[in-house]
Amino acid sequence: MSRAGCLVRCKDGGGGTTQSMTPPHQLYAGIVDVPEYGVRGKRGDFEPLISEELFYRVQAILSGRVPNTAPRKRAHPDFPLRGFVRCRSCGRGLTGSWSKGRSEYYAYYHCRPGCRAVNVAKAKLEGLFADELALLQPTPGYMRLLKESVLQIWKARKAAVREEIANAERAAKAIPDKLDRLDEAFLFERSIDIETYDRHAEKLREELTLVRIERHSGQLEELDVEGILAFAERILPRAADLWVQASLEQRQRFQQLFLPDGIAFDGKQFVRTAATVPAFSSLRGIETRNEGLVDQTGFEPAGEPKAKPLA
Repeated sequence: MSRAGCLVRCKDGGGGTTQSMTPPHQLYAGIVDVPEYGVRGKRGDFEPLISEELFYRVQAILSGRVPNTAPRKRAHPDFPLRGFVRCRSCGRGLTGSWSKGRSEYYAYYHCRPGCRAVNVAKAKLEGLFADELALLQPTPGYMRLLKESVLQIWKARKAAVREEIANAERAAKAIPDKLDRLDEAFLFERSIDIETYDRHAEKLREELTLVRIERHSGQLEELDVEGILAFAERILPRAADLWVQASLEQRQRFQQLFLPDGIAFDGKQFVRTAATVPAFSSLRGIETRNEGLVDQTGFEPAGEPKAKPLA
C-alpha cells in the first residue's frame, strides 16, 4: 500500500473522472460518525468495504508514520537503471532509448540533452551494475557479525515496540470511556453546553484516531524489523544474481535497498562510495566482542570484476 494506492476517483465537471489525495473515510471500514445526531465512532451493522486494519494502515501511510516502500515506476521496462544511475559530469539521471542501426535496433543509456558525457550500451551498463552488486557481497565473517547484531537490534526493538503497542492499547481503551462520560454529562446531566461538548468530543476522537494509527504503525514496524534478518541471511549473498533474474519492479527494489541514493557513472565505470545498504547502516556504532571476526576490507573482494554483458 502506497500513497498512490490511497487515491480515490471522483466526478469532475465534464463528466469524466479526476484523482485526488482524499483519504478513505472511516465509514468505508464500517465506522459510523455523525456528530449532528450524536453518533460518535460507532460500529455499523453493515458489511464494511475495507477492513479496519486496512483503513488505519492507509491513515498511517498518509500521515507519514509508515514509510512508503512502493518502488517508483519507470516509463519503460527495458531500462531499469534509467534515472537511478547518474551522469558524473552533470549529475542528472541517465535516460535510455533504442537506436536503429543498419538492420536492427540497439539499446543505449545516455545523458540528457546538453551533456554528452555518457552514451553506453544497455548490456554493458547493466553488466557493470551487476558486477557492482557483486562487490557488495559480504564475507562469511561479516555475515556472522551481521546476524548477531541484527538479532540484538531486533530483540531490543521488539521489546520497545511491544511496550509502545501496550501503551497505545491502554490509551485506546480509555478514550471511549471518556466519550461515554462526555455523552452522559451532555445528554443526561446537562452540565455542559453543545459548544463545549462538540469541542471535547472532537478532541477525543482525534486522539483516538492518532492512538490507533500509532498502534498499527508499531505493529508494522515490528514486522519490518523481523524482515531485516531474513533480508540479511537470504538476499545479500545473492544480490547480483537475483538482480539479473528479477522483474523490473524487483530490480528497482533491489537498487533502492543497496544504493538508496543511486550511483554515478563517468562513461566508463561506476564511481562508487561506501556501501549504504539499510541493514548495514543500522549497525553503525554497534560494538560487539566478536568484532574481530569481521574482515576489515569490508565487502570488496581482492580482484577487480569483469563486465558481464546481459542478454
